[in-house]
Amino acid sequence: MADHDQSHHDHDGNIFIDKKRYPIEKDAMTGSELKSLAGIPQDYELWLEVHSGEDDKIENTQSIELKSGMKFFSVPPVINPGSGR
Repeated sequence: MADHDQSHHDHDGNIFIDKKRYPIEKDAMTGSELKSLAGIPQDYELWLEVHSGEDDKIENTQSIELKSGMKFFSVPPVINPGSGR
């Protein structure tokens, strides 16, 4: 019988946001929390790099279960083309 306490979870490993390494300190974080951790403006898009298919866009309110080696990248908000003049 294994005695596992879910609230006392090991947080070994790191995630990467815009190629910078961050230690995993929680089981899961929202897109907004990940942006705050990396100093990314909240209006930027955050994406999870997926090796077998299309990358996943992470919404600010979306909770992501963190796993060591996950790679995220940010993208500036889409600007309406042609509105600059």
